[in-house]
Amino acid sequence: MKIYKFGGASVKDADAIRNIVSILSNDLENKVVVVSALDKTTNKLEILHKMYMSSDKNLYNQFNDIKAFHLSIIKELFVECCSEVNLLIEEIFNHLNEKLSEEPNSNYDYEYDQIVSFGELLSTRIISSYLNMCKIKNLWVDIRNVIKTDDNYCQAEIDYDLSKGLAQQKLNFTGVNTYITQGFIASTTFGTTTTLGREGSDYTASVIASLIGAESVTIWKDVPGILNADPKKFTNTHVLPKISYKEAVELAYSGAKVIHPKTIKPLHNANINLYVKSFIDPSVTGTVITHTDTKIVSPVLIVKDDQILLSVSPKDISFVIDDRLNELISILDKYKVKANMIQSSAVNFSVCIDTTYNVHDLITELSDMYNVKYNDNLVLLTVRYYTDDILQRELKDKIIFMEQRTRSIARFVIR
Repeated sequence: MKIYKFGGASVKDADAIRNIVSILSNDLENKVVVVSALDKTTNKLEILHKMYMSSDKNLYNQFNDIKAFHLSIIKELFVECCSEVNLLIEEIFNHLNEKLSEEPNSNYDYEYDQIVSFGELLSTRIISSYLNMCKIKNLWVDIRNVIKTDDNYCQAEIDYDLSKGLAQQKLNFTGVNTYITQGFIASTTFGTTTTLGREGSDYTASVIASLIGAESVTIWKDVPGILNADPKKFTNTHVLPKISYKEAVELAYSGAKVIHPKTIKPLHNANINLYVKSFIDPSVTGTVITHTDTKIVSPVLIVKDDQILLSVSPKDISFVIDDRLNELISILDKYKVKANMIQSSAVNFSVCIDTTYNVHDLITELSDMYNVKYNDNLVLLTVRYYTDDILQRELKDKIIFMEQRTRSIARFVIR
């Protein structure tokens, strides 16, 4: 029993979806296929959500653009006999339209989950129908009936005990060897939609694997595995053929986009291997994440864009470490802002964070109690197993705002 996960790039257009057929048709084992939203649909739905919350009069221009894109994919895939899938998609858009006709409430994260979750519902309905048309028999499953969470919208925590029973009941491979379901989304015990965090489909795949005891998870990407650097930003990159769970967590946390940071823990706990392979050339071996003592011997470079460096100091010159550190961390947590890098002194606290929709609300609250300075449009560069030559090359002509080094890791907030 396997779990396959296809991300946005692997379902970006009709040709990419056709490629899924060739991958699945060569594998007759029982499998659950976890699918992300098509191409940039999540980004478009995030814009739709912002327009909804601000009562933007151009809301339905965005809605119609999203709908037209999905209908164009259907038209290209289903040359004939597309009436059934059109009805399924029309029903989903009707539900979204009903949501948009309601007055938004004040809970921004709640409304985000209700709207952005439609991307995965749309993609999986289209792909499930297309696979059935191509004689790959499958059953569409609403993952919200399987994975149950608390109501911490945008970053929901999974109820593993409840979800395990539901997963074993609904994903039991009776009469079918392939299930198609959604990544990223889940629901509370009351059936209210939640999400597991941006780019959370990898996490969904690993959770399902741990719940039903799968032998492996394969994440299909547009790269030949986990590389030592992003080939779009660096030259002479190469695949890391085998890495440990611990190393994978470090890479993901530092900003490597290949896997979601939460993906590894459920797999590590259940001793399930994670493969990262190319959907462009499935014959390439790729990367396996597993229990291993294999060490990475070459430098690994990770770039995180869209960073903000906040520097906070008390107005009364009280000590940050003694008096204020817990309060500052609590405020970051309130806004669901992850600290990517922290540095503190007696009277100063600096933190590098992602640019998020509510970051200016965070700055406003901090400014009521502290002196606050910030720089935006920065980059966080992490170099694991660095050498002096690598650092000199990558930091040449860069402005360095903050840096940290350990024996094996160097991190820089730069412009």
